[in-house]
Amino acid sequence: MKYRTAWLAAGWLLIFLITYVSLAPSPPTPLHFDHADKLEHLIAYASLMGWFGQIYHTSRERAALALAFIAFGAGIEILQGWSGYRSAEWADLLADSLGIALGWLLDTTSVQFLLTRFDARLASHHDRYH
Repeated sequence: MKYRTAWLAAGWLLIFLITYVSLAPSPPTPLHFDHADKLEHLIAYASLMGWFGQIYHTSRERAALALAFIAFGAGIEILQGWSGYRSAEWADLLADSLGIALGWLLDTTSVQFLLTRFDARLASHHDRYH
């Protein structure tokens, strides 16, 4: 990957955004139905795992990512419980973990090559015009 550093920076931005939204006193609520926050957790953590799983390809790297993201989700839940304005929920950590599993599963399909293909196109376009 020619733009690996940029893709990693984008992934860290995603981690920052999830942290911010998870710890903000009044987070945005884009979905409005019972337990919608669980779907938001699933999507957020599937996105994390799916994104970084496109950068780190081996099973060992992906297992390390999965464990790190589970620990991240658990840490967020602990901080929410300590905040005094948010609450910690085991169901949120379960939704995070299911999202991580979904992201990993998607990274075993052709989805795992989306970022690599986009990177190659950008590099080809850049090389062609510079």
